[in-house]
Amino acid sequence: MSTLATTRMSSKGQVVIPEEIRTRLRLEPGAQFVAVGEGDVVILKKIAPPTLADFDVLIAEARRQARNAGMKRSDITAALKSVRGTK
Repeated sequence: MSTLATTRMSSKGQVVIPEEIRTRLRLEPGAQFVAVGEGDVVILKKIAPPTLADFDVLIAEARRQARNAGMKRSDITAALKSVRGTK
């Protein structure tokens, strides 16, 4: 259920998210957002780092794709050394 509230922007460009919305969305101090603006619309989307479980899924998928592409661990090591400029 959406909540309608009004707020103002300060002279420093700061906008307060109303308490009812912060509480309902469980927004804590330090929460990070991506801001998107188009026309007269501004959208704030909360961003959060992936959980360890999410990260495990990403790693498993990367490994599967590397295996399907025929990559070996030595290929990854060589690519990292090349990018890092080490021998």
